[in-house]
Amino acid sequence: MENEWSYKERKVISIGAVSELTGLSERQIRYYEERKLIFPSRSDRGNRKYSFSDVERLIDIANKREEGVRTDEIRMEYKKEKVKEDRETRKKMIQGQLNARFMGQNNGKRFN
Repeated sequence: MENEWSYKERKVISIGAVSELTGLSERQIRYYEERKLIFPSRSDRGNRKYSFSDVERLIDIANKREEGVRTDEIRMEYKKEKVKEDRETRKKMIQGQLNARFMGQNNGKRFN
């Protein structure tokens, strides 16, 4: 699973390739960056680099735009999703810490 995450998150795809993959123009892609919907990295020469996750997000954005959803509404939706993911991650980390602490004290029994 970790390898899947790393390849999907690596920022290695050029804007031209992203345009071909998504069917969006380079101008549309830059616009979504301006609207804080995607966050490409920059190469040493200043070229934008995108990940496979960015490509998936751009396709999602394009679909929502076709349905008439405004970019500010999409951004708010993504922020809510991020907060929810962060809470779930925090909860799992705390549960893992509790399990680690009590497993040593209770002969390896897990508490969920």
